[in-house]
Formats: sequence, C-alpha cells, structure tokens
Amino acid sequence: MLIVKHGTRQTVKSDVFLNFPLYGEPDESIQMDYFFWVIRNAERTVVVDTGYSAHGGEVRARTVLISPPTAFELLGITPDSAPAVIITHAHYDHTGNVDYFDASEIVLARAEYEFWTGRHASRTQFHHSIEEYDLVQLDRAKAEGRLTLFDSHHTLAPGIEIIQVGGHTPGQSVVRVATSEGTVLLASDSVHFYEEYERDMPFTYVADLVKMYEAFDLIRDMNRSGEADHVVSGHDAETLSRFRAWGADGPFAGLAASIGRIEVQR
Repeated sequence: MLIVKHGTRQTVKSDVFLNFPLYGEPDESIQMDYFFWVIRNAERTVVVDTGYSAHGGEVRARTVLISPPTAFELLGITPDSAPAVIITHAHYDHTGNVDYFDASEIVLARAEYEFWTGRHASRTQFHHSIEEYDLVQLDRAKAEGRLTLFDSHHTLAPGIEIIQVGGHTPGQSVVRVATSEGTVLLASDSVHFYEEYERDMPFTYVADLVKMYEAFDLIRDMNRSGEADHVVSGHDAETLSRFRAWGADGPFAGLAASIGRIEVQR
C-alpha cells in the first residue's frame, strides 16, 4: 500500500484546531500535507481519494509537489485500467481529479453524497467544500451506474473495509486494509493530525463534534485491540516518516511511503 504526498502548505495551529486559544498554548507554525493512497496487489488496484485539482489548489494557494494525474500515470494507474476509487469525504482536496477516473466505480458514503446534493449544501460553501465541477463528476458517475453509495460499512473487496464515522463531514469514512505488516487504518480526515486523537483536539471544520470525538474513541479502541496496527493520518507532516520510504530514486523521492503488501484473499 502506498501513501503519496502531492501537496503542502504552512499554517498555524489556531487555523487548524477548534477553539485553539482555549488550550492556553502559544500559537505555532504547523505544516499541513495533502495525500492520496493506493491499495494494490496482483488482482486489483484501489485508489483512496484523488487529491486536489490544479484549480482547487490554485484558488486556495496550495503548493503542488506533484499533480495527482501525473502521479497516477507514473504509478501505471490509467483511466483505462478503471481502478475502484474510494472517496472518504467530499472536500476539494479529496475529490479533485475524480474526472481522471471516468470509467471507475466510485465508492462514497450515502450520507456524504446526500448532504452535498441536498438543500443545506449551499449554506456550506466554505474553504473546504467540494468543487462544483467535482460534484458534477459524481453525479455523472451516478447516472452511469458507477457510483456506489453505502450506509455505515462497506466491504469493497476481501481485506478492504470502509467504515463511516462522520464528524468532520456527515459521511466522513475511514478505510481498514489487511496487509502483510498488519491492519492499516487510513484515517483520512477523521484524524487530520495525530495530535487530534492523541490529545482530543478537534479539527476546526466539523459537522458533528460528538461524532468527531466518537471517531477518536473508535480509532483508539481499534489501535489498542489490534484491529488497526497502523493509523495513517489525513494531513500530518509526520505521516511519511512513520512508514517506509518508497521511490527514493525517482519522481516520488520524499513524497511516498509504503506499508506492507496486500495479500490476495479468496
């Protein structure tokens, strides 16, 4: 399984942690990285999230380290290969470039899709919201029968389970993956930074604070019980350093890490 960093930005803790002044700590600079993830073995390839588009990054002044479409191409992941694509939640930095996968099955929590196509979505056109173009692509996938919506849990393939936890967004999901090095939990934005669930420090953008805390509890419980041996954050700059560097001699130098092999399960 691969973790690929495609973008980054510098900000401050008061920008990313909810009610940060209440902690009584000095404000500090913090790096926020942007990732997508690839799960693959000899039988299948699954892409988890698709990063931000050129437009989505430009209008928000995000640094592009490698464009996701270029990264996908270098990884041999082409539109014609039509890998399944899991969208953990519908924010611009997770749904950009979904049009690259114009023949793929797209998997998304029903609560997430219904929110962004529902009557309240126009009230939440804030910094993190989905780009209108990407929402059109999800609608297109639905019309073409390529959009799989799920409630609560969905097993995409043996060893790949998607779990809806909510909190950050109505349908925020995590992905649990069985590998040769143990079970990996792709926490996505249920844990932007490791500090969030280690110190109970919610992220600043939250749809349901109670569910966000419950997601922290779930991830801690899974980690303690062995249901998740590794937790992969959605944006922490330390993420890559926690795992094995990958592609050190090529275009992914400093931008990718790997965790185990995905065994063929029958």
